[in-house]
Amino acid sequence: IALSVPVGGRERALKDVAAERRRHVQVEGWTPEHDDEHAEGEMANAPACYVLSSTGHTRDGGNYIKSIWPWDWKWWKPKDRRRDLVRAGALILAEIERLDRATCRAGEQHDTKCSRQAVPALDHRHQFR
Repeated sequence: IALSVPVGGRERALKDVAAERRRHVQVEGWTPEHDDEHAEGEMANAPACYVLSSTGHTRDGGNYIKSIWPWDWKWWKPKDRRRDLVRAGALILAEIERLDRATCRAGEQHDTKCSRQAVPALDHRHQFR
């Protein structure tokens, strides 16, 4: 099955999500240690809000988004559809990384996710080709 993605579109999308995740760490200071403090679903609720925003979900005046946004409202910064989805992708990546770290700390080092050789940690300087 062929995907209808513009030439370079998939790579651009991946690069943009990786760049946003890198910005989270390098500019905002949201390190893995900081992310690990958010173990109550915050790191999953935040991207859900950006996805909803990208769909124009404002029929209720944005009240639903406000009800599930996990952090202080000053951190809610929707832009446009694509930018909101890139932010959501970066936050989803951060949550997956957090879950993997939690699994390894919980004593499941035999899991392949805990082996740096099997699945290297995301190098936030990584460039998609």
